[in-house]
Amino acid sequence: MMEVINVVPHGYCQGVIRAIQTAVKTANEHPDEKITMLGMIVHNQYVVRECEKLGIGFVEDPKKTREELLDLIDEGIVIFTAHGISDRVREKAEAKGLTVVDASCPDVIRTHTLVREHVKTGDVIYIGKKNHPESEGTVSLSDRIHLITKAEDMNDLDGLENVLITCQTTLSLNDTAEIISACLKKYPDAKVAEEICSATRMRQEAVMKLKDTDCLIVVGDPRSNNSNQLRAIAFDAGIKEAYLIGSVLDLKEEMVKNKNRIAVTSGSSTPNSLTAQVIDYLRSYAVSGIWHLPDQAEIRLL
Repeated sequence: MMEVINVVPHGYCQGVIRAIQTAVKTANEHPDEKITMLGMIVHNQYVVRECEKLGIGFVEDPKKTREELLDLIDEGIVIFTAHGISDRVREKAEAKGLTVVDASCPDVIRTHTLVREHVKTGDVIYIGKKNHPESEGTVSLSDRIHLITKAEDMNDLDGLENVLITCQTTLSLNDTAEIISACLKKYPDAKVAEEICSATRMRQEAVMKLKDTDCLIVVGDPRSNNSNQLRAIAFDAGIKEAYLIGSVLDLKEEMVKNKNRIAVTSGSSTPNSLTAQVIDYLRSYAVSGIWHLPDQAEIRLL
């Protein structure tokens, strides 16, 4: 019979829990005020929908920066997402007379503190994903912070002084180590502060340790960087098949049919209720052999 492995840990990290709690608290305390989230609270469509039910609006456009999106908010409360925000955006929101609520992840805030201090005396090489809100918020802090997405980008970074190398908190451990190595070849005296958060690290390491696994199912939004990294790491770990699904509704029988051992994990912005539903469904299928998906995804914010 097919075995279904619940990979631990998975699901919400503390930064996401804090952001959701902040959003819910704001909605409950200000039922008659306009509340707008600057971007997606976290990269998960189900979380966004539940927040919308609380009366929270969202402005989101992947082609626009947070500063540009702020032009779409003229009144009420603005909530900054878990991904962090630049000083310039915060100052602009306050200048517009908006009430600011900051749901930034503490790990991202720590990175901001680190780079703010370093740019007083040197340059920062920041490894991150282009157009990701976390990268945008960090790189916008100073002209001395230089974004690179791959090792080859180092060819364009000349003449830097007193270099610090750091990174986005949700990157792949393997890919980041490779890029840091390339940075050190060009700037061997650089300091390294690898800032991949502990939640991301533990989830990736758990996937790396999987043995004799035919398939990995990652429950997460396609826009979630940490969810996509889990799928990529599965292939690095020798797992031949890995799928990223938003919920149980995205499962297809051909993904799991005739598999002996299937593992299920989820990104740190994925509600545990969605992951639990996938695991329960697959275990039921393993026993009955009957494929009949439910009508809806079961979602609880917290």
